[in-house]
Amino acid sequence: MYQHNGEEIFIIDGHVHLWDATEENIQHQGGEEFIQCFYDYHTTFTPEERQWDIDEYRKYGADRMVEDLFGNAAADMAVFQPTYLTDFYTEGFNTTEQNAELATEHPERFVLNGTFDPRDGEEGLEYLEELHEKYEIPGVKLYTAEWRGDSKGWRLDDEEAFEFLQKCADLGIENVHPHKGPTIRPLNRDAFDVKDADDAASSFPELNFIVEHVGLPRLDDFCWIATQETNVYGGLAVAAPFAQNRPGKFSEIMSELLWWLGEDRVIFGSDYAIWNPDWLVEEVMEAELTEEHRAEYGVEWDLETKKKVMGENIADLYDIDIEAKREAFEDDEISQQFGLEDHYAGEEPTPADD
Repeated sequence: MYQHNGEEIFIIDGHVHLWDATEENIQHQGGEEFIQCFYDYHTTFTPEERQWDIDEYRKYGADRMVEDLFGNAAADMAVFQPTYLTDFYTEGFNTTEQNAELATEHPERFVLNGTFDPRDGEEGLEYLEELHEKYEIPGVKLYTAEWRGDSKGWRLDDEEAFEFLQKCADLGIENVHPHKGPTIRPLNRDAFDVKDADDAASSFPELNFIVEHVGLPRLDDFCWIATQETNVYGGLAVAAPFAQNRPGKFSEIMSELLWWLGEDRVIFGSDYAIWNPDWLVEEVMEAELTEEHRAEYGVEWDLETKKKVMGENIADLYDIDIEAKREAFEDDEISQQFGLEDHYAGEEPTPADD
């Protein structure tokens, strides 16, 4: 648990991946363009001394992921968000089944989400049921710009997509995470447009729509949608690293979100391994709103707001009992591996707090 001004804050990283972008797994030029674009984002918003080389970035593996997320207690839990891209990668880029290997090894630490693609029709509906039956997935990550044959994307408000959202509602899969943010080469910018989240959220009030990347660069559109759809949340992946080298922009983004949505509907995510919570959590926690933004918007990035955004809000969506988790982590396998037992018992800080 991160310690900030003497207070403990339980960190749930709401957006992580375990991917394979090795050359052996790439079957389409789009796969190489995709990982190179990720790497550009990584180097642009990561401190130079924290940057990875491209080879380790292509496939870092489960052991490194566990250490990066939990080794210094920068994060306490994480939510897997799959991204299949099977037209680009032979075995997929980051599938539910691949994530499940690590999630089932450490079920107390990871939440495993699935996915759907309405272009898969009846087979897709059956696959969604299989994921729910096998893994009891509580959420789905949706990638509306994914290429599939001649198709270069789909919309959340399509009739076919509504069939899958209804299936989610029927199965009790309550949390829907659509990627609605920056484009990634060679995918199409318009296929990530946030506008289709409006009708979907209105039509399925029983579902929670955690709009990943808060619609960037269409933040204004996202905020106008989210203020009237109370089941729409903002996922901070991509927005968070602005705290490191664009603090004024981070202040602007957070001020807009807190003014429009309030402190209860904004959720932290690192987008690991594009960025690493072992440094990003501290940057976000120590960031400040500018005086101008605080005066104009009348919002604060204070301790109570940070507690909600960094863990409590997503804990509410996923029915995570933070106090029970904290007690369980006093002697779980990961705490024993990294010597964190005393930290979770409240007896000493960790490197993340220094």
